[in-house]
Amino acid sequence: MERYKPDIYQKDIFHIDYSSLYQKGIRVLLFDLDNTVGTLAEKKPTQEVMELFSKLKKKFTCFLLSNSLKYRVKPFGEALQIPHLSMAMKPMGWRVKKFLKKNDISLDQVAIIGDQFMTDMALGYRLQVLRIYVDPLTSKDYKITSFNRYREKKIMKRYEQLKLFERGKYYG
Repeated sequence: MERYKPDIYQKDIFHIDYSSLYQKGIRVLLFDLDNTVGTLAEKKPTQEVMELFSKLKKKFTCFLLSNSLKYRVKPFGEALQIPHLSMAMKPMGWRVKKFLKKNDISLDQVAIIGDQFMTDMALGYRLQVLRIYVDPLTSKDYKITSFNRYREKKIMKRYEQLKLFERGKYYG
């Protein structure tokens, strides 16, 4: 279960204390797309997301990672004006490592932000980077994600029973 445990748990990307991350030496933010940055119904980022990323890019290097296909990821990446990787193969890590190496990124300055234990948090564990879990924006998911959500509910319940999981706390 350790590979799924986030270092930080927040409601959404707007409630993350980015100043604190910067003080901890984080300079690179890897954002999941679906149900983290945008809902499945959205074809491009909302104005609120655009404004957040505009602010973040002043201090951080931001990337968008998704297991979704290019036609889904590219409009978000282009609108946010950040590098993006579709078919990231999370949680495997090899495509993401290659992507980060290509962009000359050191893993000790990286945080991953996502809404899934099985993909985003597990990838963060493999990369040994700071992991930030956010609640999914909606309950609508791809069918393939439903199995992961079922497992995640069991893991979350276990974390809560052990008092290992509380929104707004830092566990690193």
